[in-house]
Amino acid sequence: MNYDIVVIGGGPAGLAAAIEAKENGVDNILVIERDRELGGILQQCIHNGFGLHVFKEELTGPEYAERFIEKLKEQGIEFKLDTMVLDINQEKVVTAVNTVDGLLHINAGAVVLAMGCRERTRGAINIPGTRASGVFSAGTAQRFVNMEGYMVGKEVVILGSGDIGLIMARRMTLEGAKVHAVVELMPFSGGLTRNIVQCLDDYNIPLLLSHTVVDVKGKDRVEEVVIAKVDDRRRPIPGTEQTFSCDTLLLSVGLIPENELSKSAGIKLDPITGGPVVNESMETSIEGVFACGNVVHVHDLVDWVTEESRRAGKYAARFVQKQLVVSKKPMETKGENGVRYIVPHKVQIENITDKLTLMLRVDNVYHNAKLVIKDGDKVIKSVKKRHLAPGEMETINLPAKDLANFEGNDIIVSLQLEEE
Repeated sequence: MNYDIVVIGGGPAGLAAAIEAKENGVDNILVIERDRELGGILQQCIHNGFGLHVFKEELTGPEYAERFIEKLKEQGIEFKLDTMVLDINQEKVVTAVNTVDGLLHINAGAVVLAMGCRERTRGAINIPGTRASGVFSAGTAQRFVNMEGYMVGKEVVILGSGDIGLIMARRMTLEGAKVHAVVELMPFSGGLTRNIVQCLDDYNIPLLLSHTVVDVKGKDRVEEVVIAKVDDRRRPIPGTEQTFSCDTLLLSVGLIPENELSKSAGIKLDPITGGPVVNESMETSIEGVFACGNVVHVHDLVDWVTEESRRAGKYAARFVQKQLVVSKKPMETKGENGVRYIVPHKVQIENITDKLTLMLRVDNVYHNAKLVIKDGDKVIKSVKKRHLAPGEMETINLPAKDLANFEGNDIIVSLQLEEE
């Protein structure tokens, strides 16, 4: 089998990339999805809040996904469901398997990686206590409740204040459960401010910052969860324990970009994001292999996934059409003074026709600060921010005409606090 572009993953990133590639003149595209339907995690996100930036209206997850699925079908883009990709190699041969075709070897002109991310589990963070049933990752519980029709518990404690944990606190409450608390190890929430307000404050669910779970009790089913305050080194403080009688512990303790295929292919990964190192075209360290969405870095809004994935699809099309320029000396992006990471990692100015979009996260909560973009020591642009938090992604756009004047080797983004 031969395709110009093979997209691995039929979630929001894969759908947007495939559609954009089609609209940029590539017809022979295949989307491979391992689940039983397209749409990815959006299908279980039945709450609203999606599409405010892309469609200027508020949609549920399935509604947002449906718009892209319908467009994919209208454009006649091929897709295979229930199909697991086993391997990709540096020659862009994709090996996959399903129950209809058996084992498939697909030669691709370009590959777009859009596998998304997965949740950290109890084992990944070594929560102590018995191995009773009733401990779920928040996303698994969301699928059980919203898609499979099962209620996972009645008395709930949630560890982790990422957006999934916050949303599940509200969802479980609406389904009749008692959510005793959302417990967060860090001194700040990992979720969006709007979700703290709409999912916790509106339902009087306490958010306990600088706390963690120190014990889970129960023989067959969870019976009690014990939490405690932590010090500034995140160690439990003896004597601060609180015990909640409950039957369920939900974990929202971080997402990990799904990069097993990337690793086996030898793609260079960023140790901070856990995703591939990419350039302005979303191209990885293997020529012709692109990546987008949560497989690159975990996004807070699906709208940003769509925007980034459209870029990957457009540049994958240009690669197939042999219009992509390979710079001998690409510039690198670097974060300083509280800027934890920046995507993309490398920039070839020759390929930018409109603007360069930098996506970044900070490492702590800051107020009254500036994001300063520098060309070496020369300040190019600064953006004032009243509030910055690790849970909220920041975006900076640099017009192509500004980039043309860069003289150094690095694009540096630095955080500067303003005097009170």
